[in-house]
Amino acid sequence: MDLLVTTAAQRPDLVPLLEDFNDWPAFMRQDPVAPLYYGDAVTAYPEFVLIAIDRNRPDRLVAKGYSVPFTWASDPEESLPAGGWDQVVLIAARDRSVRRRGTMVSALEISVRADLKGKGMSSIMLAAMRRNAADQGYADLVAPVRPNAKHHHPQMSIVDYANLRREDGLPVDPWLRVHVRAGGRITGTSARAMTIAGSIADWRAWTGLPFDTTGPVEVPGALVPVHCETVHGHAVYCEPCVWVRHRLS
Repeated sequence: MDLLVTTAAQRPDLVPLLEDFNDWPAFMRQDPVAPLYYGDAVTAYPEFVLIAIDRNRPDRLVAKGYSVPFTWASDPEESLPAGGWDQVVLIAARDRSVRRRGTMVSALEISVRADLKGKGMSSIMLAAMRRNAADQGYADLVAPVRPNAKHHHPQMSIVDYANLRREDGLPVDPWLRVHVRAGGRITGTSARAMTIAGSIADWRAWTGLPFDTTGPVEVPGALVPVHCETVHGHAVYCEPCVWVRHRLS
């Protein structure tokens, strides 16, 4: 494959390809904070939106990456936003409203075409995101990582899961392993990186599950159970994340 990884700023003509695929579960598209970023990411943060194509198939998206600059006064080795993904997006929006550049860059998403998964594309996109942040003068790229195999262990705490290691010392989780191999360091976790709430009817529509019993409900693709309250007619999902720091200089 003759791969080209560029940004929305460099190749605005490729921006329409970003809608080529979206493999997130339906409930994951209900986060109320997400539109604050994705609603205008390519116009608000074009230098931080990565687009990958095969030069021999320029009409087809291979992979995409979204990141954003944000301001964080604390040492990222000591602490990162407790609100995870959502809090980064909110801080970035506030920075933009007052024309503040931000002190570091946060990864928000890297997605790869389904038929190309397992071929090293995620590593290539992460390397490109690191390089892009460094080229723009930032010393740190951080990531509120959504561990891509955590949904197989919904009852395990995010802290315990993040600490799982193989015999070679690398994380058990494949996506965390990509980050560590790229030079990232796991610095902590967040229990509420993204909060998605809805009525019982909403959750039934999003998942196809009955949601007819109060208590935890395991939902395919969810990293932890969704808490259902039948008496009050709503359910809430607090998705955790693992914070990873990449030093760029």
